[in-house]
Amino acid sequence: QLTNAQQRSIDEINTDLALNHPMLRLLQGDVGSGKTIVAVFACLQAIENGFQTAIMAPTEILANQHLHGFSNYLEPLGVEVAFLTGSQNTTERAEQLDAIQSGKAQVVIGTHALFQASVRFNKLGLVVIDEQHKFGVHQRLSLVQKAHNTPHQLVMTATPIPRSLTMSAYADLDTSIIDELPPGRTPIKTIALSSERKDEVVQKIKQVCKDSNQVYWVCTLIEESEVLRAESAIKTHQYLQENLPGLSIVLIHGRMNKDEKSKIMHQFSNGEINVLVATTVIEVGVNVPNASLMVIENSERLGLAQLHQLRGRVGRGADASICILMYQSPLSANATERIDILRQTNDGFLIANKDLELRGPGEILGTQQTGIADMKIANIVRDGYLLKQVRFYSEQFLQLDKGKQYALIMRWVTADKTQYANT
Repeated sequence: QLTNAQQRSIDEINTDLALNHPMLRLLQGDVGSGKTIVAVFACLQAIENGFQTAIMAPTEILANQHLHGFSNYLEPLGVEVAFLTGSQNTTERAEQLDAIQSGKAQVVIGTHALFQASVRFNKLGLVVIDEQHKFGVHQRLSLVQKAHNTPHQLVMTATPIPRSLTMSAYADLDTSIIDELPPGRTPIKTIALSSERKDEVVQKIKQVCKDSNQVYWVCTLIEESEVLRAESAIKTHQYLQENLPGLSIVLIHGRMNKDEKSKIMHQFSNGEINVLVATTVIEVGVNVPNASLMVIENSERLGLAQLHQLRGRVGRGADASICILMYQSPLSANATERIDILRQTNDGFLIANKDLELRGPGEILGTQQTGIADMKIANIVRDGYLLKQVRFYSEQFLQLDKGKQYALIMRWVTADKTQYANT
């Protein structure tokens, strides 16, 4: 059963795909809101029109998950799905490349490997980019350029971006928003605890595992660092093994090879592991409904959006879920505010607006990628509501004849540099 927001997004995408110019749409949905099924409907529309779809994910773990998720929906319908990552052996890779070039593969899922020159599509019509903020502008363009004509593009993000920021950073994108969660999801309870109370957390883990649920324990750094005072994942793993005998506690981090990571994630998904100690490698898209406790060490080191993403790894099943934010005292005023916001709300859009207030637009989206500079007079939080009018009047302006356009420019944009704020 689709939610109203999912149905609305599917309708908006289908309308775009029926037009004779390329779609450029941003699909925003909070963690767990069901963006995948919306993307599946977009793929089916492209396939029906005789085109291939490329789905690009930022990590192999997420690409693997998409492979299973999309295949479950598409393969029963007779749709051929290809998979391409950087770590495949030569034979595997050659088979996949052949299926893509011949058009046998109707949907292609992959990581950055999709950008490579050796990847040739038969008839690419739709590009779906997941977790868009992980990719640079040039990388996205290099994939789009693999189509004979400009393909339709659907950009998905689970980091809700404030509406005012969307309108300035993505003025060229139409936006669909999934602003409701599927029925049956229980809100996640968030608790903040000083790292000195680690023993209490261990007791909570015992209880959760006794109830046949699973636990994530996230460390923010992989190496020992006196300067940053961040616990290393290796040390935490040892501590938990010593204090939780009889439980299966496994470590996963970014420096492991792809096969090791895939094997561990597969075991965790199957319930063979009780506690997964991880670096933020699990941040994006991992789906284990049986995991009901998330512990984030040194939570004061992470931004609001990243903490919200990590928290969203739990709360995917029917059981009540808890996120424990552990912190090192003393906390800065900014870190205290971030932790308080997460304790008060699970609403990703509200969190995104707070993040914008605390950090400013350049930091959230990366000034290099978006071209948003720090503004001297305007304030995107305070003045964001004006952007809708700006877009409307810009479109009106473009309809005017050249003479009127020139007169307006001369009226408001003078050659006298003293009239402008010093940049």
